[in-house]
Amino acid sequence: MTGKFITFEGIDGAGKSTHLVRFAERLAERGIEVVTTREPGGTPLGERLRELLLHESMSLATETLLMFAARNEHLERLIRPALREGRWVLCDRFTDATFAYQGGGRGLDPGRIATLEEWVHPDLQPDLTVVFDVPVSIACRRLAKAGTSPDRFEREPALFFTRVRAVYKERAARFPGRIRVVDASRKPSEIMKTLEDIILNIC
Repeated sequence: MTGKFITFEGIDGAGKSTHLVRFAERLAERGIEVVTTREPGGTPLGERLRELLLHESMSLATETLLMFAARNEHLERLIRPALREGRWVLCDRFTDATFAYQGGGRGLDPGRIATLEEWVHPDLQPDLTVVFDVPVSIACRRLAKAGTSPDRFEREPALFFTRVRAVYKERAARFPGRIRVVDASRKPSEIMKTLEDIILNIC
């Protein structure tokens, strides 16, 4: 694979989705062919599974298995082909999110998640993962100001997101060569400057 695979992570309200779009534009200006995508989703089937995952009540096991079903489809239909063609793939969430949300947030044994990870993508990890870190109180205020109808994850209490945030930090400490943490409580222009310094170093 000759392209670059970069994932953006963080709790809901951290601002990662907004910065992913902006950074994709910056890369395109530099002549880099970029594919932007998201999880769950990214393919027609993945988007249908996303609707179920965000809005339908289900058991934790079902939720996790559907996440990886959507991820497998995403990898086979979009991510791997794009990387083979030399394009950069910027993805809004990937398997780190499953460890953080289903593992940290909901309490699933991380060993079970690791087993699914080994099955679905044993040979592929992101070249770089950027975790947008922000205090839960700020993230909650941002979500409230957005004025959109919250999905079932966004409706979780603050303690849930505290656990999710903690797992992101734990994984950043465990994989320092891949995961970089960005202070997402700053001004957007300051965050973008940090992103440019981080991501363009791997060009």
